[in-house]
Amino acid sequence: MKILAAMSGGVDSAVAAARAVDAGHEVVGVHLALSRAGGTLRTGSRGCCTIEDAMDARRAADLLGIPFYVWDFSERFRDDVIDDFIEEYRAGRTPNPCMRCNEKIKFAALLERAVELGFDAVCTGHYAILVDTPEGRELHRASDAAKDQSYVLGVLTAEQLAHSYFPLGDTPSKAEVRAEAQRRGLTVAHKPDSHDICFIPDGDTRGWLADKVGAATGDVVDRTGTVVGQHEGAHAFTVGQRRGLSLGVPAPDGKPRFVLEVRPVTNTVVVGPKEALATAEIAGERHSWAGRAPEDADFACHVQIRAHAEPVPARASVRDGTITVIPENPFDGVAPGQTAVLYDGTRVLGQFTIARTVSAVPVEA
Repeated sequence: MKILAAMSGGVDSAVAAARAVDAGHEVVGVHLALSRAGGTLRTGSRGCCTIEDAMDARRAADLLGIPFYVWDFSERFRDDVIDDFIEEYRAGRTPNPCMRCNEKIKFAALLERAVELGFDAVCTGHYAILVDTPEGRELHRASDAAKDQSYVLGVLTAEQLAHSYFPLGDTPSKAEVRAEAQRRGLTVAHKPDSHDICFIPDGDTRGWLADKVGAATGDVVDRTGTVVGQHEGAHAFTVGQRRGLSLGVPAPDGKPRFVLEVRPVTNTVVVGPKEALATAEIAGERHSWAGRAPEDADFACHVQIRAHAEPVPARASVRDGTITVIPENPFDGVAPGQTAVLYDGTRVLGQFTIARTVSAVPVEA
């Protein structure tokens, strides 16, 4: 096959490209320039897609003996990922920019261009497994549960999966990938993984949002609507947050209170007891299927609401374009804007953006 290897400058994508070469494919490396900020440099595990990363990717491609290019996707990244992130927070939701980047950049914009140029597939260093069946290609969890990235790939469609290539999916551990990189002479063998939001490399999400969204003081209220404090910007709060609330009125039982809801229209933050974070139902409309859709409108599944959360047994139903999920045991601290990924065993069924949640604890409790 003719493979376009997306090379981030990290060890995973470098080894993935190397394995594609070993498999006999015609491989071309590409690094995506996602920021036009000149002089952007990486600091340890903070940041990605920097000048340093581009240079690391080029060195890896040179060692592998494959052509290498840098493609400027900064405008598309700004529109589809950064602006979306800002608007979601402005609307009181908690987005996952990595999901949007996979959906809109790596497996939409990049894949579209790759197919136009005659490539058969895009190769990445994601830890996930593709399985071809008579009914079509399926996306499954990686062999290494600790590194499994099927959650952030849950946004991929059947067409996108048909042009995807994940050589690391069945690797037992990340340590083995690093050891392989060392044997191959790749300079990124021990390069730290990136953990923060790539366009907020200093990790100060609150400060970054304050600059982009603006800060306006507002009320912090309990579940009955009683004002118990003030805040300096609702965008700085996420569901489940405990610290930094600065409440002027203690809870009647003296226990800590947590953020239960952010209401952007009224610039209000709702707080309450930890028990009220238990979520009995979630629902959303913006959904997609990773391959063939479930045959029935009601079906059993497991649901994962964060990249490293434990999957929860649940029942899902699809009615008039809306997916509703009721877990066997309540979720803990779910926020609108998060992505729920549905699984059947190890197979990814699809995903949806959470738009509505129902607490398992009545207000009067």
